[in-house]
Amino acid sequence: MVHKLDAWAWIGGGALAGIAGMINAIGYLSYSHQAVTHLTGTTSLLAIALQAAEFASALHLGLVMLAFLLGAALSGFIIQRQSLRLGRRYGAALACEGLLLLLAALLMRRQLETGSYLASAACGLQNAMASTYGGAVLRTTHVTGIVTDLGSAVGHALRGLEVDWLRMRLYLVVLGGFASGGLLGAVLFHHAGTDALFYPATLTLIVALGYTGYAHHRRLHPKTP
Repeated sequence: MVHKLDAWAWIGGGALAGIAGMINAIGYLSYSHQAVTHLTGTTSLLAIALQAAEFASALHLGLVMLAFLLGAALSGFIIQRQSLRLGRRYGAALACEGLLLLLAALLMRRQLETGSYLASAACGLQNAMASTYGGAVLRTTHVTGIVTDLGSAVGHALRGLEVDWLRMRLYLVVLGGFASGGLLGAVLFHHAGTDALFYPATLTLIVALGYTGYAHHRRLHPKTP
């Protein structure tokens, strides 16, 4: 049961989900039409490509998956823990994500598939960053688990069982952030094409700076909110 969630977790969870929603919408709308924030559909497409002996497509999809894996590995190497706690390592991880997205935007501007791979790596890094917080599993780059947990909570409530509504509200923030980010990403792509990816890249770097400054403030003034 989650009894208290710090304000930075609410703000950060919503912001990162919004950034992921933007990235995924831009990836879908770009020349490669590639989802980069999650791997479920990519895995199915890889299996279909292999069955059809479309090996070039299979290689591309395999590299998207490998990039996501390597991004998650980079997150584990930097953060070195599974539970989300305030600390400076998250600022470094977010800075790496922002730089990966900047490079991805530059490559996608030239319609190079390596841009999709770097965007996928950035999302793998972000998704591995949060892991768990206060007993809640936080995944900011896809919403399948969140919608599942929300549906399960509704079922429990209908049966009169106890529901951790605070956790469900956190999930709603993440879900709303991802959907809103997707909408904004689609709007930006309509006006800027693949250059729209520069926006989530810049936002990620801003979040990294904001988080680092806040974490430094909390270390100096541990009793302040």
